[in-house]
Amino acid sequence: MSKIIKYLPELQGDEQLTVAQIITDMDETQAAQFANVYRQRRKDDTTVLMTTLLAFLGIAGVNRFYLGQVGMGLAYLLTVGFCLIGTLVDIFNYRSLTSSYNEKQALEVGMLIRGAFPAVPPTEE
Repeated sequence: MSKIIKYLPELQGDEQLTVAQIITDMDETQAAQFANVYRQRRKDDTTVLMTTLLAFLGIAGVNRFYLGQVGMGLAYLLTVGFCLIGTLVDIFNYRSLTSSYNEKQALEVGMLIRGAFPAVPPTEE
């Protein structure tokens, strides 16, 4: 848990636990690289909520585009958020939408870092 606090102190709750499990077996270089890449890719739940609320101004689906769900974003845009019913559901589920996106990104970044920066085994002298 100390690595997660050292490299990503802004994480909380389930996201912190998930990322802590991913970086547990990483060395310091890998953990630092993971933190840099993950910090750039993760989304903030407040931003997701704000983009969801844009539907009430007539621009539905921005939150889905922001989370990389282009198909759902187009569907929301063309149907005005499924007549705002889908938008209302998203307002109540914005945290879980963000959490799912961030978890997926953490797993992808973990695999990327392990592949790009293989751990150096300690040398025995």
